Amino acid sequence: MATPDHLFNLRNNLYLGAYQAAINSGDVTNLSQEDSLERDTLVHRCYIALGQLQFVISEIHDDAPTPLQAVKLLALYFSSPDTKDSAIASLKEWLADPAIANNATLRLVAGLVFLHENDFNEALKHTNAGGTMDLHALNVQIFIKMHRSDYAERQLRIMQQIDEDHTLTQLANAWLNLAVGGSKIQEAYLIFQDLSERYQSTSLLLNGKAVCCMHMGNFDEAETLLVEALNKACFTYLCIIHFYGFDDTIDIASCLQFVQDLKLLSDLIEFKMISIVFPFCNYSWDQCFFKNI
Repeated sequence: MATPDHLFNLRNNLYLGAYQAAINSGDVTNLSQEDSLERDTLVHRCYIALGQLQFVISEIHDDAPTPLQAVKLLALYFSSPDTKDSAIASLKEWLADPAIANNATLRLVAGLVFLHENDFNEALKHTNAGGTMDLHALNVQIFIKMHRSDYAERQLRIMQQIDEDHTLTQLANAWLNLAVGGSKIQEAYLIFQDLSERYQSTSLLLNGKAVCCMHMGNFDEAETLLVEALNKACFTYLCIIHFYGFDDTIDIASCLQFVQDLKLLSDLIEFKMISIVFPFCNYSWDQCFFKNI
């Protein structure tokens, strides 16, 4: 008999962008030491996604296990320009330590940080071997960012062989469909819709559907979806306007006008908008929504 996955809801909510629900799902008792560490790591990733960086930094002590230290390093990296360089230096030092260099969470953080630095080769150096669904999904994102949908498809095939129904596999499939474009856009939309119906409608999934709608020229529906997403997460429109160089103080009216303007400028909708559905964190406009999931 298979062992119950006590952390499924926590993990799945994180991937879907339901960060507070994920944190609430972490209130699980009688976990093994290994599961407790994974639970704490996932919960702190959720807090980073919610922008509560200082909370993560203060909660994780210097003697914490490597996965938690890696998450703290990610929070430090995004918390301030003053801590960015020191965070990168620490990350490189840890990655050079053979005792911890293969830790999956440390490799995931390395991939995120170096991707944010636009150092794709260095990011892939630590993520390309895979080992977890998170790492495979990040590889898909990196290859899409590099405009190498062929390599992204190879990673997706690996994920499908492991677990075709896994939420990250489904999301990666949608991201790749958006990158390929054409008739694949409708398939991406249906994936986001299916995940919304199967689990819950989150700002991440609503954003994904909105991007699909803009690709297909359905701007009225895209606007409706964006407004709904804004009611769930205040970050949504900031992420969209970031890609086009708008000031981050722009208000919702301007954002919606921008959506209207895209009716005349649909050729501007590049596949990099896929980054809006990046699942791993949600704080930095650059990395977590792919500049930047």
